[in-house]
Amino acid sequence: MAGEKTGRTAVVPFRQFVLKVHSRCNLACTYCYIYTGPDRSWRSRPPTVPAATVRQTALRIAEHARTHRLREVRIDLHGGEPLLTGPGPLLEQAAAIRAALPGGCTAEFGLQTNGTLLTRERIDTLAAAGFRLGLSLDGGTPGLNRRRTDHAGRPSWPAVSRAVRLLRDRPEVFAGILCTIDITADPAEVHDSLRALDPPMVDFLLPHANWSSPPPAGTGRGPWPAAGRTPYGDWLCTVFDLWWDGGPGPRVRVFTEILGLLLGRPSSSEAVGLSPVVALVVDTDGAIEQVDSLKSAYEGAAATGLDVFHHTFDEALAHPGMAARRSGRDGLGAQCRGCALVEVCGGGNYAHRYRADTGGFAHPSVYCADLERLIRHIAARLDATIALN
Repeated sequence: MAGEKTGRTAVVPFRQFVLKVHSRCNLACTYCYIYTGPDRSWRSRPPTVPAATVRQTALRIAEHARTHRLREVRIDLHGGEPLLTGPGPLLEQAAAIRAALPGGCTAEFGLQTNGTLLTRERIDTLAAAGFRLGLSLDGGTPGLNRRRTDHAGRPSWPAVSRAVRLLRDRPEVFAGILCTIDITADPAEVHDSLRALDPPMVDFLLPHANWSSPPPAGTGRGPWPAAGRTPYGDWLCTVFDLWWDGGPGPRVRVFTEILGLLLGRPSSSEAVGLSPVVALVVDTDGAIEQVDSLKSAYEGAAATGLDVFHHTFDEALAHPGMAARRSGRDGLGAQCRGCALVEVCGGGNYAHRYRADTGGFAHPSVYCADLERLIRHIAARLDATIALN
């Protein structure tokens, strides 16, 4: 059952299953870690997931739900760009999973899209099947989305802005916006433009980087990290103050996660906190993989050697890579274990800890100083607010 103990080790089952339904994308975003990063495994995989692979994946999900007596699972259809298949296959995939689940277990379906292929009819069709739709955007203006172009260099914004307007009228369908941080963009402009789109949630994502492939420093001067500089922390602190002082608006996930952790609640995000990771990925060929962010580290970093045709998801639970991301404080390096902020920071995103010369992840996040800057700033604002009440 969920949380069952075997000996002294708690078995925490997977509850989120990311299914790659299309391994190609109609955009060529300049910062995409899937198509411009070190892992090129997408090239050898089927562009679209075969129906037989979906059926077998559905059986594995059902098997896992039955074994652990899960009452609910989350299914995210992902890409590439999942809408390249059209809505028909997505509905068939959802129906196959629902039909396989044991009695008493329900599935919540999400779809993450770049928005360029959304129409009113497609939103209606997906909404009727119980999908919630998330958008990937870099802000709410054409200029802020200049990095998100198609393969001919044409801007994606005209099509995406239409999708945003359509989703804004369907709050029961609109899941929110994922926004990868560009520290050369004005944080106030990014915040205000996204807020104007009226999404229910915004999640600001640190660019996937590590000690051997550092993030853009924003100035072009010197190695990363420059002593005393926290460009991503500063950027996020500015956005936090605007959000905190701005009255009702969208939930900002990274901020609410940190606030919750400061108040003693567990995390539900891999970006911060020590809660075990409960997600896995099934690629278009049926390969069982760890989360995609690991592909930013090196070729094969997300691979497990397992697949849905020959292995159960319980076997994936036992994979060393999965186990390392589920072991809380014990899975961190010595520097993180000894840090006063470890319960909140959790070492940051696992992929951001990689360092090639040691061949491992037993390091603080490459964004360590930025995370400390943000967490301490949020804690100070929270303390000041509590003191006034």
